Amino acid sequence: MTEDYLGRIGNLIRDARKHRGLTQQQLADLLGTSQSAVNRIEKGHQNLSLEMLARIGAALDSEIVSLGAGPTHLRITGPTKLSGTIAVKTSKNAGVALLCASLLNKGRTTLRKVARIEEVNRLIEVLESLGVQTRWLNEDNDLEIIPPATLDLSNIDEAAARRTRSVIMFLGPLLHREDEFALPYAGGCNLGERTVEPHLSALRPFGLTVKTTDGSYNASVNRAIEPGKPIVLTERGDTVTENALMAAALHPGTTVIRNASSNYMVQDLCFYLQKLGVTVEGVGTTTLTVTGLREIDVDVDYAPSEDPIEAMSLLAAAIVTESEITIQRVPIEFMEIELATLEEMGLRYDVSAEYLAENGHTRLVDLTPKPSRLRAPLDKIHPLPFPGLNIDNLPFFAVIAAVAEGQTLLHDWVYENRAIYLTELTKLGGNVKLLDPHRVLVEGPTHFSGTEIVCPPALRPAVVILLAMLASKGTSVLRSTYVIHRGYEDLAERLNELGANIVTFRDI
Repeated sequence: MTEDYLGRIGNLIRDARKHRGLTQQQLADLLGTSQSAVNRIEKGHQNLSLEMLARIGAALDSEIVSLGAGPTHLRITGPTKLSGTIAVKTSKNAGVALLCASLLNKGRTTLRKVARIEEVNRLIEVLESLGVQTRWLNEDNDLEIIPPATLDLSNIDEAAARRTRSVIMFLGPLLHREDEFALPYAGGCNLGERTVEPHLSALRPFGLTVKTTDGSYNASVNRAIEPGKPIVLTERGDTVTENALMAAALHPGTTVIRNASSNYMVQDLCFYLQKLGVTVEGVGTTTLTVTGLREIDVDVDYAPSEDPIEAMSLLAAAIVTESEITIQRVPIEFMEIELATLEEMGLRYDVSAEYLAENGHTRLVDLTPKPSRLRAPLDKIHPLPFPGLNIDNLPFFAVIAAVAEGQTLLHDWVYENRAIYLTELTKLGGNVKLLDPHRVLVEGPTHFSGTEIVCPPALRPAVVILLAMLASKGTSVLRSTYVIHRGYEDLAERLNELGANIVTFRDI
């Protein structure tokens, strides 16, 4: 029966592929696999995971090969004991910034080991709708990007654009290519005026004016306006800094950007711009001096560094399950405050000698946390701009604090509502009190018990709930996990390789 089922699925995939006019090799390229694997699938000789079926369905735009309808869910059986070795994947946030920055270059950009996540998939869909050619080159997730001579902004894929917050970063590169253009509101969420205004303030010195009407950012550019003095960012935001950097890269003068973010994704963007021939001084500081070019037309190859937020996720997984694993390729310079805080809480770990990432700049280590008896820190835990504790790493301290002895105060001062989602840990047995929209008080130690929870709509709190479920006794269900796939590639499958028991399913 299994062979007959696989055979029928294989026939459906073959027919859908031919209907799209694709060869087996072209489908393999879309899936990041080999032609021989596609051949086995179509002949019914290859077992198929739900994840692969979903990817095939997306590649062929065919609901025929989807299993059931609606969102994907995770079933987690615990408590889990993890073991083994896992390598950190490249940075999600650097990857999306580099996809936007590829619009600066009229030549071919090849990005190495790109995180193959939903956020990246949506951005690729937007780029392709503009006429950009993209191609996955191999199973290592190397991605080739070739822009057209002229972008077709009238054809932008609005549905894909509204599902990614990163489309706001098209403003910086596009203002040099078009005098007038429109972008859909970013992110499928309400980005209030306070959030968008720092971007517009950073780009006005380049002549950009944006009016918001009918669900779009309507942009126009006055070429007579150029930066006449240093640009002082009103918010030291990562994407704001990246937008200013990309605008400066095609301005054939020298632009000084002050109060700039020096975070990991900004540094990767700076290193990429340097490869394009742009002069960027002050990388890693809050003052960036950019000498741009009137035109960029080079074939460039760049490898973004590893993701410190994924590294923190894996470290938290080891801590809450009291496991010893080795996490390879940890970008240590963006994890030092987190590790110092965990050391204060009692975490023991081994760390290797430092070595360089493939970008030639970022320092990496291999990290092996040991099962440790943790206690609450004496002071509150709060994020700060780099080199402080990363804002995206703060939520992981909620589940870590839940297994430590004593009370831990977390202050998430940047986001108005994200702390609220951390109270979902109470459904698993945690003691998490919301003091106000920015602060939670976590008391441990906690003995987690399995339950069913709908995935919070925020990426990092969603993963926090997943990690708590790993440590929970019994079976848990985490429903509607698209938000996790936005930021992590095959997280459930990779945790299973370490010994977790996570099953992906859909309601049929």
